[in-house]
Amino acid sequence: METKNLIGRITIDPDVMVGKPVVKGTRLTVEYILTLLIQGIDMDEILQDYPNLTREDIFACLAFAKEALTNSTFMPLNY
Repeated sequence: METKNLIGRITIDPDVMVGKPVVKGTRLTVEYILTLLIQGIDMDEILQDYPNLTREDIFACLAFAKEALTNSTFMPLNY
């Protein structure tokens, strides 16, 4: 599936989850799905826990994050 089509599965609405990007038709934020993946939760387990979510929805979250990073400028953080 093309990145453009995947990203179409993500919506931003100020009335839903305080305007955070969510998977269309859900209240699942891109941030939440990415957090699950980062924690090592298997994609199949996520799909089992959220039966209305599709594999394409998860890929859409990854595509959205990739595009967000591509279109951002970063400054080094000094700790």
